[in-house]
Amino acid sequence: MANDVWVYIEHKDGAVTPMSFELLGIGKTLADGLGSSVCAFVIGEGIDNIAKEAGSYGAAKVIAVDAGVFKGFSPDAYAKAAAFLLDKYKPEIALFRATSQGADVAGAAAAQLGFGLCTDAIGIDVDGGKLKMTRAAFGGNYTVTVVNEKATPQITTVRPKAFAMPVQDASKTAEVVKESFTVNEADLNTKVLEFIKSAVAINLVEADIIVSGGRGLGNAEGFDLLKQLAEVIGGGVGASRAAVDSGWISVEQQVGQTGKTVKPKIYIACGISGAIQHLAGMRTSDCIVAINKDPDAPIFKAATFGIVGDYKAVVPKLIEKFKGKLGK
Repeated sequence: MANDVWVYIEHKDGAVTPMSFELLGIGKTLADGLGSSVCAFVIGEGIDNIAKEAGSYGAAKVIAVDAGVFKGFSPDAYAKAAAFLLDKYKPEIALFRATSQGADVAGAAAAQLGFGLCTDAIGIDVDGGKLKMTRAAFGGNYTVTVVNEKATPQITTVRPKAFAMPVQDASKTAEVVKESFTVNEADLNTKVLEFIKSAVAINLVEADIIVSGGRGLGNAEGFDLLKQLAEVIGGGVGASRAAVDSGWISVEQQVGQTGKTVKPKIYIACGISGAIQHLAGMRTSDCIVAINKDPDAPIFKAATFGIVGDYKAVVPKLIEKFKGKLGK
């Protein structure tokens, strides 16, 4: 297993978080390049079903640490368990999602093992047996590609939805290897007192519909109109970096190279010019609808449908039409 590719599987309260298996697809591609296998590893309590599901998404083997101390997510405890597994098996590559949990576990495990870490990768490839990791730099104005020359596993966190979700095949199964590891709470440096739920109603990374606004909205009040449309069609509200930097909306809702990478079924861009940094975060959406007063706005080149007009006139009509069609 020394040259295998490992993928960390996230879960919460015993249930796999959506998109947790997305890295198994690119992991399989990397493993094929190394002539090895893609394996999943999971930490928690009562995780048999999670291990089984990982097999259906392509994991050849699942390494599991199952103990009561891991019932709820604890960054310190999970990182110790991850470091134990990575040190014991020494896979060639270890992939984590660039989420709060993935960053916590990957960063702390890399520090404990003395390994390098690339965070928030938007592209990964194998070249000469080494993992090439591409990420945004200098505020998203450039991308850089880095290679860990000195240590394995080569650890990286990968931005959600940077790669396609593999197709689930319920007929596929994986060998499950259970490792015995535990940690005393007295040995943990931190203790989780409470998880505070985000004020953002819909996680943009997992949303099927997103209504986004940019500098063209003119002010923060413009997002009130976009929120009305999003509520009618069951979507989330996103924003360009310009809108976030103007203080009109939370950074949690920023889409783009320095924000979230999303891949909804429908992405409605209102007053967004279409700078390359924003397109990097949403260009793979299934359907892009652009609304902009400027007929030469770059966003129209990426759009499936384009509406040249003022969002203040267009969006209310969309709300009215959708309400009629949806019976709201």
